Amino acid sequence: MPPAEAVAADIETFLDLDRDKELLRFTTAGSVDDGKSTLIGRLLHDSRGVYEDQLASIRNSPLNRSTGPLDFSLLTDGLKAEREQGITIDVAYRYFATPKRKFIIADTPGHEQYTRNMATGASTADLAIVLVDARLGVLPQSRRHAFIAALLGIPRIVVAVNKMDLVDFRQDVFERIREEFSRHLERLGIPGACFIPLSALEGDNVIAPSARTPWYRGASLLEYLETVPLAPASNGRPARFPVQYVIRPDLNFRGYAGQVVSGSLRPGDPVMVLPSGRTSRVKSIVTWDGELAEAFAPMPATICLEDELDVSRGDMLVRPSHLPHVSRHFEAQVVWMSEQPLKVGRPYLLKHTTQQLSATVTAVRHRVDVNTLSEEPASRLELNEIGCLALETARPIFFDAYKSHRATGCFILIDPIGNSTVAAGMILEPRRAPGADNAAQQALLDLDFQSSRLTPAERFARAGHYPATIWLTARQELAYLLERRLFQRGCQVHVIAEEVESRILPEVSALLGAAGLIAIVSTSRPNSAECERARGLAASGRFFHFDPQLLDASDDKAAVQVCAALEDGGVLPRTRFEVGEGI
Repeated sequence: MPPAEAVAADIETFLDLDRDKELLRFTTAGSVDDGKSTLIGRLLHDSRGVYEDQLASIRNSPLNRSTGPLDFSLLTDGLKAEREQGITIDVAYRYFATPKRKFIIADTPGHEQYTRNMATGASTADLAIVLVDARLGVLPQSRRHAFIAALLGIPRIVVAVNKMDLVDFRQDVFERIREEFSRHLERLGIPGACFIPLSALEGDNVIAPSARTPWYRGASLLEYLETVPLAPASNGRPARFPVQYVIRPDLNFRGYAGQVVSGSLRPGDPVMVLPSGRTSRVKSIVTWDGELAEAFAPMPATICLEDELDVSRGDMLVRPSHLPHVSRHFEAQVVWMSEQPLKVGRPYLLKHTTQQLSATVTAVRHRVDVNTLSEEPASRLELNEIGCLALETARPIFFDAYKSHRATGCFILIDPIGNSTVAAGMILEPRRAPGADNAAQQALLDLDFQSSRLTPAERFARAGHYPATIWLTARQELAYLLERRLFQRGCQVHVIAEEVESRILPEVSALLGAAGLIAIVSTSRPNSAECERARGLAASGRFFHFDPQLLDASDDKAAVQVCAALEDGGVLPRTRFEVGEGI
């Protein structure tokens, strides 16, 4: 083979091998001055991931504060304010590669006030390195960042006990930190974290094992990063294909472009289009290089269907046998990122997969104290706080719980006025209401009351009213009279009488509300816990509790009062009710 052809062949072989390398995304986290930027700079320098002109620029920089030959933190801290203050403020992304793997590093800030930046940098990571200063031990920020890493579902955690050179590489110091932090990680549900003693400044256990820690038998940091198993691919999960763009160059072609975020699709596979629920089959999978026999995560592709369906941006193609949750109501853990506090009831824009729609925070379930992991009652969230919210969207979204799938379980909230991102959220599994004390009630709690693909607007157009729950105590005749009055007005209404086991009345009324009905609950035994549970489960918060002593003694007049309350609450369109009308 001629020399030129041999060189070309070698280059092609090298490029093929480089393209086939695994990619590991990881982030660093920890308290201020734990040495995150220095550690990344040392990794880049010792793995030959820095150009000579960069090194020369840093050596000659007046900001080079290092007592050694180089201030490694300057390789990542790019902002002027970061270099002047010696801290990390923004998220810095760096790339390097070794013969075994490719890496993308997110260097995140340690200050509590930049928690939102840390959450942003860690959102796509496969692994998190949490640094702990050997002199100071486990600090609140170390716990905070470990909690955020667990919240974001990062599957692998490395605890790098840094600055071991300042404690004379003492084994007892390392063991004490490992024991304390391991307990915290176990509470977070992160077993089996890797602990590595190192000195980022002097390079001990960063690239190669150090002779100054003969008591440590584990791998160096780079060796661990090169060999740690990556999280299982999402190819074995149910297929999810959010449609990003409809390609229609002429009358003979209609394709739906997007990314396969999990699972795989092949020509001939049955698919369902959400939210319409229409079904078809995959006709072909088109790419720039031609048609494919299979598209799998995280591959971008264009899907063509056998049938002409109305599909647009924001829709999702899934397998009919493995559907995601479809609901307008869900709960999520949220990191609040705005200086303006969260306001319950204020409209926001929710960006989920490829769709954007209006959403409202209906309640703050609790705020999380990241130091103690306790759940505190709260009515709002401030900047950098983390809490659990209940949200309602303008139309149903299709999602998986974040812990089972990141791509369809995450979202952001946007301020519709300033167009700024105010929160990042991770959707939780459907909420299980408290008080499940028997099998029948537990079976009801396991149902997704809002799983219908019919929207409240569609039900209102058909029925002429919104769903609601009316809670009456000791007025059974009033319940039946009210049912008759609403029925003659054209409402879809049903009475749940006290003969039903009272402990499941809230759940039964929620099922009726999910179907668009007005549920009238009549019970002879007052129970505030059941009443409050029914209030929390009521469709769109439309819950009406009437004290029998505050209603007129006459059932006819009381029925008029209740109907007027339904009109004032927006359940019914306004009309006139006369006493005895239609009875």
